[in-house]
Amino acid sequence: MKRLLDVLGAALALVLLSPLMLGAALAIALESGRPVLFRQQRLGLRGQPFEILKFRSMVRDAASRGPHWTSATDPRITRVGAFLRRTSIDELPQLLNVLRGDMSLVGPRPDVPAMRADYTDAAWAERCSVRPGITGLAQALLRSQATPEQRLALDLRYAREHSVWLDLKIMLWTVRRLHGPGAF
Repeated sequence: MKRLLDVLGAALALVLLSPLMLGAALAIALESGRPVLFRQQRLGLRGQPFEILKFRSMVRDAASRGPHWTSATDPRITRVGAFLRRTSIDELPQLLNVLRGDMSLVGPRPDVPAMRADYTDAAWAERCSVRPGITGLAQALLRSQATPEQRLALDLRYAREHSVWLDLKIMLWTVRRLHGPGAF
C-alpha cells in the first residue's frame, strides 16, 4: 500500500508541480548556468547507495570549495538557491527518486556515505530498515532546527512506527510547516 501511495503521489505531484519545477530550472540556468540538477550518492534502504536528485542551489563547483554539509549562511549558496532551499523547492526532483523506487515520499532523510560513521550498527540497521523519504518525522516536526540526536530519535521512531496513516500525517505536518511563519 505504501509503494502505491508513493507512486501515485509522486506522479500526481510531478504533473501538478511541473510548471514550478520548470520555473526553478530556468531560474537556476539563467543565474548560474547548467547543470540545473545536483546529483549525489546517498544511502537508502538497507544502506544501498543511490543517486539523489535535487535542484542545484549552490555554485557549480561547490563540492571542491567546502564540506558536504552546509549552513544557511554558506557562501556557496546562490541567490536563487537560497530561495529554493527556504521553500524546499530544491527537493522536488526527488519525486523522480520516488518513482524509481530509491526513495519514498515519507521516511528518514537519506544520508551521504560519510555519515554512516555517525551511527551505531544497531541504529544504522534500524534507520535503514525503511526506504528514505523526501520528508520525515524530523523534518515535519522540527524542519532544519533538529539536532543530530533529535533527528536520529525521530528517524528511529518512524522506523518502528511507520504506517500509511503516519505517512499521511507527516505529509500534512510538512505542508503546514512549509506554509508556516517565514516559509515564503
